[in-house]
Amino acid sequence: MEYLKLAIDEARQCVPTPTAFCVGCVLTAAYPPTSPPVILSRGYSRELPGNTHAEANALSKARWLSQDQLNALFPDAPRPLDINVILAHADIYTTMEPCSVRTSGLAPCADAVIAAKIKRCFIGVGEPDDFVHCEGAQKLKDAGVEVIWVNALEQECLEVARMGR
Repeated sequence: MEYLKLAIDEARQCVPTPTAFCVGCVLTAAYPPTSPPVILSRGYSRELPGNTHAEANALSKARWLSQDQLNALFPDAPRPLDINVILAHADIYTTMEPCSVRTSGLAPCADAVIAAKIKRCFIGVGEPDDFVHCEGAQKLKDAGVEVIWVNALEQECLEVARMGR
C-alpha cells in the first residue's frame, strides 16, 4: 500500500477540472528480479502538456531516464540497461483503473500499460461511469497483466479523483 499512498500524493498535485478525474501513478521495478523494488517514475493527470493521464505520464518519464539515471537506480543490474527490459519487470500503482477509452482521441492508458509489458497493475478504485464506461482492468487481464485491487484505499482514491467537483 506504500506505493499506492504515494500515487494518491501524486493525484493531489492535479489541477482539478470538471471534465476529468485527478489520478496519480507510481511505477516501480525490481531489476534484477531478486533485488528490492525502486521507484522508476511518478505521474499525475495533466502533469505533462496535451491532456495527459497519470499512467501515460509515468511511462513517458520512465522512458526519458538517461543511462546514468538507470545505472544509479539499478546498480546491480547487467549493463547496458534497457528501459523496455526494466518495464517488463515493473509494477504500476494507480489510484484509478487505467482508462480503456479516451474521449480526446488519445491512446488509452490500458493500452500503454500493455504495450510496456508491465507485469502487475495495482488499482485503488475502479473508474466510475461519470464520463465513459471503462473496461481497463478487464483489458489488462485479457492481455496477461495481473490486476490487483487495493480496496483499503478505495474511498480516498475516489475522493481525490473527484477533487474540485
